[in-house]
Amino acid sequence: MLPPTDATPDDPGRRGFLATSAGLAAALAASSIASLGLPGIARAAMPASSPATQHGVNPMSSFVTVKDGAQIFYKDWGKGQPVLFAHGWPLSSDAWDPQMLFMGSNGYRVIAHDRRSHGRSSQTWTGNDMDTYADDLATLIEHLDLKDVILVGHSTGGGEIAHYVGRHGSRRVAKMVLVGAVPPLMLKTATNPHGTELGVFDGIRAGTAGDRSQFFKDLAMPFFGANRAGSKASEGMRDSFWLQGMAGGVKGQYDCIHEFSEVDYTEDLRRIDVPTLVIHGDDDQIVPIDASGRLSARLVKGAELKIYAGAPHGLTATHAEQFNRDLLAFAKA
Repeated sequence: MLPPTDATPDDPGRRGFLATSAGLAAALAASSIASLGLPGIARAAMPASSPATQHGVNPMSSFVTVKDGAQIFYKDWGKGQPVLFAHGWPLSSDAWDPQMLFMGSNGYRVIAHDRRSHGRSSQTWTGNDMDTYADDLATLIEHLDLKDVILVGHSTGGGEIAHYVGRHGSRRVAKMVLVGAVPPLMLKTATNPHGTELGVFDGIRAGTAGDRSQFFKDLAMPFFGANRAGSKASEGMRDSFWLQGMAGGVKGQYDCIHEFSEVDYTEDLRRIDVPTLVIHGDDDQIVPIDASGRLSARLVKGAELKIYAGAPHGLTATHAEQFNRDLLAFAKA
């Protein structure tokens, strides 16, 4: 039995450390991305989100309390039409920083949350299931009163946003983007012959429950295609993957493996009734395209499929410039 972890974001020392670390990371990221010529990043401060701190300063990150008392960390930057990002396993909202900086600098309000038991959100013993993830997302969207939001989900986050619409409808949603997303079903079955064998997911469970730290270091290689000749993956990308993964709770990450591998999102996809863009790399070693992106594009009415030649699962990092360009064009269309 895995031991419970009940750490919450309430400890003042932890909050201070996280705030300082987040501020330093944002400053370094802004400096780096400014060198790539993104408009206004080095010059303009990000507008703040609505909640105020006890010191009277509007933060760019906060927490929302959901129905079971868990606290969900989120970032809320900029002004304009909202774009909400849902991250993959075992990562956090930090995985979306390049896209948030880019879209925020191009006139959009950008929001990203840490799924429960990931990143800075509460590490819960129960509730680490897709129904609860979708309900947590609904609480956040309602808390921020988001309207005409563009939902962007990578990997497990793609399942999360699809299930949100399947469970809560699309009243607040303008568009959706599924990136290297797990729907409709990752598991190989008689009716899903291109899926992945159950034994592979059992191996992920064993790695997560065992030497999780080393497992995440090993997993980062195929995640970013670093095991391929000519890979664009940097050591920094792999280090960031490990750091984000180790910030999460092992029990929630362990439970989540079932949610991204064995949950069937087919009916959720069929309920999507807003313009949808499906982006997938044809060298995705984690979520192979034939059992995911290609099928999702057929199941979502009117969906557009963009295939990135040679791109890995972590294409939002390795192919960030291409992905950002396509995301902005889709948002503006």
